[in-house]
Amino acid sequence: MPIHPHEENGSHPMASVTSLSASVQQHLATALTAALPEAGSADPLLRRSDRADYQANGILALAKKAKANPRELAAQVVSRVVTGEVIEDIEVSGPGFLNITLTDKAIVENLAARYADADRLGVPFAENPGTTVVDYAQPNVAKEMHVGHLRSAVIGDAVVQLLEFTGESVVRRHHIGDWGTQFGMLIQYLDEHPHELDHKNSRVSGEEAMSNLDRLYKTARRLFDSDEEFKTRARRRVVDLQAGDPHTLATWQKFVDESKIYFFSVFEKLDMEVRDPDIVGESGYNDMLAETCRLLEESGVAVRSEGALCVFFDDVKGPDGNPTPLIVQKSDGGYGYAATDLSAIRDRVFNLKANTLVYVVDARQSLHFRMVFETARRAGWLGDDVTAHQLAFGTVLGKDGKPFKTREGGTVKLEDLLDEAVQRATAVVREKAGKVGLTEQEIEENGRYVGVGAVKYADLSTSAVRDYKFDLDQMVSLNGDTSVYLQYAYARIQSILRKAGEARPAAHPELALAPAERMLGLHLDQFGETVLEVAAAYEPHKLASYLYQLASLLTTFYDQCQVLSPDNPPEVVENRLFLVDLTARTLHRGMGLLGIRTPERL
Repeated sequence: MPIHPHEENGSHPMASVTSLSASVQQHLATALTAALPEAGSADPLLRRSDRADYQANGILALAKKAKANPRELAAQVVSRVVTGEVIEDIEVSGPGFLNITLTDKAIVENLAARYADADRLGVPFAENPGTTVVDYAQPNVAKEMHVGHLRSAVIGDAVVQLLEFTGESVVRRHHIGDWGTQFGMLIQYLDEHPHELDHKNSRVSGEEAMSNLDRLYKTARRLFDSDEEFKTRARRRVVDLQAGDPHTLATWQKFVDESKIYFFSVFEKLDMEVRDPDIVGESGYNDMLAETCRLLEESGVAVRSEGALCVFFDDVKGPDGNPTPLIVQKSDGGYGYAATDLSAIRDRVFNLKANTLVYVVDARQSLHFRMVFETARRAGWLGDDVTAHQLAFGTVLGKDGKPFKTREGGTVKLEDLLDEAVQRATAVVREKAGKVGLTEQEIEENGRYVGVGAVKYADLSTSAVRDYKFDLDQMVSLNGDTSVYLQYAYARIQSILRKAGEARPAAHPELALAPAERMLGLHLDQFGETVLEVAAAYEPHKLASYLYQLASLLTTFYDQCQVLSPDNPPEVVENRLFLVDLTARTLHRGMGLLGIRTPERL
């Protein structure tokens, strides 16, 4: 009897689907406890296998503990496993492994339950969701965003999407660099040339905003370096800014507003949502700095050393062997990054009531954050119930394996890089467009999705902490582990579904599955567990790897199982349409969690 999905289910939250591996795990655990009661809730150590659907390796360790013969214990477990509905066959192999084969019916029924849940595909929510603050995408006011800003934005956005999908309450924070001594120079210059940021027309593009800021910065810098009187006035302005002088703050705000026009335009190109209330820069913590220092000093966590307020660590020493402290307040009374970062922790823990703080920040700042987190722990702001993690990422390298630079040796602007990726991708899309009959508008739109997707996927498919090579030719290639390969897999399925005519996707649990159908089905079943694991460990690269494997299994399936063959009985066509449609939905949902779009036609 075919199972037809109910379209309306998409609007209702459905119960999560128990994965096949969890069902098998439960069957084995019950049999293990019956065979060896003292084992308690032993883990059968189940994993996917080439020899059968699953292999359980946990019996070897259990037999050793119980001083039993592993093959004999394995045989006892096998005799107690209930077969029929879920498990078709179970046998002992080698020194005591168990090889487990599932029934085709169990695979199809499980996938049908996932298919019926259009919103979540049966993915469960995390067991104990809390509140996580994710600090990512942190550009600097009045400065251009470069390739170094790419990874924090892309990795951070994927982590936010994943956590929100698993039910976590996420607070986004963009800790922009909007404070510091260089603003004295900029404010003083703008004060003396007030019309430099007056816009003739009300709407300014991100590019115009950046070129205005760039021009201002360079002119102010030249003046600062050549005119001693201007330098003195600029330094006085820093004092006014820190003292909260209203006129100075109003001029400073102009720089922040102009920079935001630019930031928003870059994030829009990155196809990323950045909301104004989530931008809380360094300046947002000014009112807390003095109290942060007082609390640290009164509790003895920080001590005065040569006039500066410092925190010392046994394991952090300079080249001379002397301890290198974290300086919270300088001897001249000024505050460094540490004071701001510690104040931000206080705000996130006590005001935002966060359980977890995640910082998506360059690995080169690891020592700074280790010292900041340890200081916050000593102060009692972080502990067992509130934890902080730096999601450290590596460097973007050029094809030559060296840090990515322009031909002239300068930093690569993020906008230029995205524009070039879109240009390359549009050329790739245009080559194939004739076959699919895409309009010029569709070619341009898909070029954007493919180009930006290529950049994001290249970043996300590498473990964050590793450096990766930025190679646009490879990124927009239709072959290999690229987002274009996954996007084409999705579009190809949509094309098949459009061609299906009268045939509709429907699950037929009574049918025997071909080997390629089983492989695809078992992998589709792992989506829920993969998403939860990836979100809990902040490892989007493992989701990218899962999706690439899914697309590869789909390719094998196409080679071995024709979907719309007129030689196939109608129920086989329906069942195969159901399998590829669930694959498309899984690709669409998974890519969406990585911040990548899947065009319907490519």
